[in-house]
Amino acid sequence: MEVMATMTVADLEAQILELSKRLAELEARNAPSRPAAAPAPVEHAAPAPMVEGITEEELLAISAAVAAFLGVRAHIRQIRLVSTNAWAQQGRVSIQASHRLG
Repeated sequence: MEVMATMTVADLEAQILELSKRLAELEARNAPSRPAAAPAPVEHAAPAPMVEGITEEELLAISAAVAAFLGVRAHIRQIRLVSTNAWAQQGRVSIQASHRLG
């Protein structure tokens, strides 16, 4: 916490600019060989926090999927891994529904 308190706005802007350049380089390296549309200008976009368990490649894949769905490059602010048992529960419901009652 102390490190964040001592950072100035200029430090944060420099860090954001560096991360934006790094993201652009990674996207250019992983882009398909077809001509791409002009990239949208990035203005002080907050970097997406890296969640433990999500690799940089997975983050790029998620970013590309969101961009393909929306048609524009979006700023990902947060990614959360949500664990749920919905698939297992639906499977149990399906199996129980198939059993003959009485």
